[in-house]
Amino acid sequence: MNYEELLKVARDQARKGFEEGGVPVGAAMFDSHGNLLGEGRNRRVQEGDPSIHGETDAFRKAGRQKTYRDKILVTTLAPCWYCSGLIRQFNIGTVVVGESINFEGHLDWLREAGVNVIELRDPECIDMMKSFIDTRPDIWNEDIGECDHT
Repeated sequence: MNYEELLKVARDQARKGFEEGGVPVGAAMFDSHGNLLGEGRNRRVQEGDPSIHGETDAFRKAGRQKTYRDKILVTTLAPCWYCSGLIRQFNIGTVVVGESINFEGHLDWLREAGVNVIELRDPECIDMMKSFIDTRPDIWNEDIGECDHT
């Protein structure tokens, strides 16, 4: 399986989110043969809905599946608790992560549950997220549930 090719779909979604003024996290769900089932992006800002993370958007757009154990969820950024919970709840078998430098997410927790986690350390994903965090820390902190105590 060429995970770098699968990441391109998620990365394109992340770019769209960034261009729309949102958090640049994109995701896509594939079957075990690499066929695209659904793609999405974080649209919390665009739609004013805190539940639309990249992973949840792709998951919803993939529709009902009989099983998720053989599915591949590709995301540009390591999943937060919310998205990690979704992965564990539905026993998604493989998670491909574009980057975990700017946000470590909860990859060890996923691995402990038997999820096959593949980290790509993609330079474009790393740079896009760093740029966003540097220029929009207010939106980023809101997205990860960090309070501004000032």
